[in-house]
Amino acid sequence: MSQINYDAMSDAELKQYFLKHRGNQAAFQAYLDRINQRPRRIIATPDDRDFDEKVQVAIRQKLETGRRRNTQQANNDQFS
Repeated sequence: MSQINYDAMSDAELKQYFLKHRGNQAAFQAYLDRINQRPRRIIATPDDRDFDEKVQVAIRQKLETGRRRNTQQANNDQFS
């Protein structure tokens, strides 16, 4: 059996591979390692007066980004 080079996969490819091979611990670890290497964006600090509002805005932005990606992917799939 040949070794799979997770480093050669794009983020999207690695995610799809992991989702298709959920029992593959090496793929899961590679996915976690990749995610943990990303810089973290601090949305708010616990003592921030606008903590709740900032967190809600960040959640809405993340959801909207996901919707746009899904729509774009559906459009790409439609024309493939």
